[in-house]
Amino acid sequence: MRYAETGFNLEIDLSRGNIEKVATDPRETELYLGGLGTNAKILWDRVPPEVDPFSPDNLLIFSAGLLCGTPATGCNRTIVSTISPQTRLMGFSMMGGFWAPELKYAGYDKVVLRGKSPKLVYLWINNDKVELRDASHLQGKGAIETAELIRQELDDPRIQVAAIGLAGENRVYFASVEQGRSSASRGGLGAVMGDKGLKAIAVRGTNDINVARPEEFIELCNEVLDYIKWREEHPIPGVMPILAGLGSPQEMKIHDEKWHTENFSWGNSRVRRKGFWTEEIAKQWTETMESARRRLISCFNCPMKCGATIQMPGLPTYMMKCFTKLTYTMAAFSDLEFGLKIAQKATEYGVDGFSTPQVMAFAIELYEDGILTDKDMPGFPEGNEERFYWLLDKIVRREGIGDILADGTYWAAKKIGKGAEKYAHNTIKKHEQLPLKLSMLNPIYFLMYCTGEKINITQIEGQFPQAPFPKREQREEFVKDWFQVPDEKFKQYFLDWEPRGENSIPFYPTVEMTCDIVDWQEMMHYIDDALGMCAGLSSFPLKPPYHIHNYPKFISAGAGIEMDEESLKQAARRYRTLVRAINIRRGMRRKDEKPPEDHWKKRFPELEKKLLDTYYRYKGWNEEGIPTKETLENLGLDYVSRDFLKRGILKEGEESSTEQSAAGNEQQ
Repeated sequence: MRYAETGFNLEIDLSRGNIEKVATDPRETELYLGGLGTNAKILWDRVPPEVDPFSPDNLLIFSAGLLCGTPATGCNRTIVSTISPQTRLMGFSMMGGFWAPELKYAGYDKVVLRGKSPKLVYLWINNDKVELRDASHLQGKGAIETAELIRQELDDPRIQVAAIGLAGENRVYFASVEQGRSSASRGGLGAVMGDKGLKAIAVRGTNDINVARPEEFIELCNEVLDYIKWREEHPIPGVMPILAGLGSPQEMKIHDEKWHTENFSWGNSRVRRKGFWTEEIAKQWTETMESARRRLISCFNCPMKCGATIQMPGLPTYMMKCFTKLTYTMAAFSDLEFGLKIAQKATEYGVDGFSTPQVMAFAIELYEDGILTDKDMPGFPEGNEERFYWLLDKIVRREGIGDILADGTYWAAKKIGKGAEKYAHNTIKKHEQLPLKLSMLNPIYFLMYCTGEKINITQIEGQFPQAPFPKREQREEFVKDWFQVPDEKFKQYFLDWEPRGENSIPFYPTVEMTCDIVDWQEMMHYIDDALGMCAGLSSFPLKPPYHIHNYPKFISAGAGIEMDEESLKQAARRYRTLVRAINIRRGMRRKDEKPPEDHWKKRFPELEKKLLDTYYRYKGWNEEGIPTKETLENLGLDYVSRDFLKRGILKEGEESSTEQSAAGNEQQ
């Protein structure tokens, strides 16, 4: 018997309309855990590097994490993976809600889609009954509207639907997959779904999920719930309010936006509006949010209530979560009311809430500086907010200048030319980042931005505080109950971290400490994305209920895979390295791993080079960021090593990671 997972994937060939229920190998779960890990293995095996994102041979994978559908609190993530049209690398994004558990209850761990449908269809999964249905009547419909229409058509309000809007149908490079209260939006996954002619996947399941040792598993779940209740009553002092508790950043219920509005950038990621946040603005934004918010909401089996239902005057109610409430406001130099209204329209269109406002602000900046003209943008309105609505419509329909902007700032700048490239400055690996404008280089964030292959900083950062506490006694108090650290040395790192002036060498006494912290934070995100756990209860918040010490117990008692901390770390290293191998095979190298040039005002080029050199050695990668033959074989990725040697990516006799590390230590 398989525990926690069902042991079956659905394989859908959209070109032929073929549907297969395929049994999976339990050994693959032991090696890669599930979710993101087994997604990566499928993409490595079946999508060669020559395959274009919009090729029928590209796969689009919807996966429930290993522990989704079990009683594990907050474990509800769907991991969507493909080759991204924007980055041309492996794209993967997670969405919460109820879709992944429903897929498990229907009897499947993944839906693997290949080919292209000759007409628009949606997939209907109802336990053992699976069919492709005509979706011509849904063409052009909004993503949330589509879900409701499908529920009405199938006469079941409990059906869970993942759908695209008009942006996905038109292959906008930053199109999202929407699921009501959550979305998989980074990397253009919705564009690949639209290219395949798939409007939606609707799921209804009524089966059970078995766990290996139920009594032990429930006891672990109760421990997590007890801790969550305790932390709700004991928020962490000394950190910004939205991060003091658990869950995703609590943007829906906490209104103090001073940190975001003054440190994040406005417009096309260029202007830091120091002093913008006043008591009058704070009062206005609070009133807007309080009047718009109807109630706080949660995802499947989670008490955290990180999202909210929002209703703006004259508009229907919709669901919102986290930072999207600010992204359009900040891009347009506008107020929160505008941000909430346009976000609703953008959600129906199905576009990423981080990339989209930056693309529109990029276009306005090009227009204001004369690179784009009235000839390029006939009918471009005068008002700032009107311009954003106008651009949004043009982009999702790929009309006029929108056809170019729909490819994102990196590719659009290349097509526009005339110096537009310098305006597309807030990208990493061709992908728009959070709009930050900070003072002095932060070594931890430098490494996370450079090497994080989620290409999304909020899915890399986490359990180590973002800033030092001013006083030693505050730091001593913080580490007293910090049992989540994987090693006691992390407590000392934090104790020794003191605030410093803008002209000093930044933050940490040694590069090695920085590498340790980044590796820990990244590892926890990768574990979450295999298990299907919300980052808000594990990898993102300070002192979370799920951590490296209790995760092995959950996997052992839940999935029946005996695991300790070291074997869990090894598994996470294995599939994290496999993700990198996919991208290396697609051409990614060290030259691609750099943060936006103006992200920090004060930079340290020599330190940055040393950071990257040291971290590459730390991870067992060569100076180009390629995992070495020794590293790959130690992780059981011999097949990757052979492929790299065959392609000339690695060469026989190349210096081993151990030798590199020894040489590097001598230089320190």
